[in-house]
Amino acid sequence: MKEQVQKAIDKIRPALQADGGDVELVDVSADGVVSVKLTGACHGCPMSQMTLKMGIEKVIKQQVPSVKEVVSV
Repeated sequence: MKEQVQKAIDKIRPALQADGGDVELVDVSADGVVSVKLTGACHGCPMSQMTLKMGIEKVIKQQVPSVKEVVSV
């Protein structure tokens, strides 16, 4: 499942990088929780939670239906 999640992240990464940010995959737990780290302009941005839930989580869940949640660490 980790490889599938990484592929989904790779699809959204160019949009984040266009705004000066990025995302790193930290872990995928057995119960479907994906941990990511927002970096660059995304780290500390007031809109980062919206980016995480409405952007990153949405794309990952579409690509990997077994994912239940995406959290930032």
